[in-house]
Amino acid sequence: MKVPGLFDLQVNGYKGVDFSGIEFTEQQCVEACRELLHAGTSAFLPTVITGSEEMYKHNLPILAHVIQTSEFKGRLPGLHIEGPFISPQEGFRGAHQAKFIRKPDIDFLKNLIEWSGNTIKLLTIAAELEGAEELTRFAVQQNIAVSLGHQTANERDMEKLARAGAVGLTHLGNGIPANLPRHHNPVWAGLANDDLTAIFITDGHHLPPAVIKTFIRTKGVAHCIVVSDASPIAGLQPGSYSTLGNNAVLEENGRLYNPHAGHLVGSSATMLQCMNYLAGLNLLTPQQLIEVGFYNPLKLIGVDPASIPTGSEIVFDEWEISFVCTENREFRIQNPEYRREDK
Repeated sequence: MKVPGLFDLQVNGYKGVDFSGIEFTEQQCVEACRELLHAGTSAFLPTVITGSEEMYKHNLPILAHVIQTSEFKGRLPGLHIEGPFISPQEGFRGAHQAKFIRKPDIDFLKNLIEWSGNTIKLLTIAAELEGAEELTRFAVQQNIAVSLGHQTANERDMEKLARAGAVGLTHLGNGIPANLPRHHNPVWAGLANDDLTAIFITDGHHLPPAVIKTFIRTKGVAHCIVVSDASPIAGLQPGSYSTLGNNAVLEENGRLYNPHAGHLVGSSATMLQCMNYLAGLNLLTPQQLIEVGFYNPLKLIGVDPASIPTGSEIVFDEWEISFVCTENREFRIQNPEYRREDK
């Protein structure tokens, strides 16, 4: 079986480097991308969240330049812009700062596209906002995949956006308040829409196993995607940090949260760790794991899998498996019995 690697649609930063930080530099970007690739992520979309116009003007050109270097050819096929066209409501906006949230604005999206050197592959917006339908149509015309998240949207809102070309549900089950209406809420509405692929975080903290199982059983493997939602704190030691506009605590068990607001502040896990957690739930076969962690995300954003550097040919003895990244960045799925010697 060919094991091509792991592709992550949502990486906010790594080892202290914030892709949305106001003091972001090209050297920081290069170092963070190198570190993450060596940690087992074969390729990914650097993600820029809701921020000031000045931040976008400064950060997007840096990311675009790094994407276009020979070192990262095939490893960074584009950017994910999460926001700023999301719900401003407490709980629904998550770690995004309310003062920078905007109403859907095609002219501002044109600016983002220009500043990014036309490298945006994925855009997360809220479906219920006035102008979201028109923004989605425009984005799709620019070959940008649109995903819905940080929203209060109902079934009708999502149906309208799906008809306009939206294809995904960003970190489904998260980016919402802890308490929701029992029946009418964005989670049920998203699950019920057959045209929207569920994108979710399997770090062991964002979603419990029963919810992950329900997502997979409801949507089907072909319409499920795993992401890490790695925060800039991913890869660092437990402690107290300031990240993504939040004070955050990283616990020994990997949980990263705002102690005052109570919400999570992204994930401290890599894609490799998220996939190992999912593999440990014994919900999917090896081939299905590869689909949700590699082929499905590439399909969502229209990237040819052949453009991504691949891993190695292996044979499975049984499907109780573990993911391993070798020193030369080859990606493998191995039987746990052989994991030590393969490292």
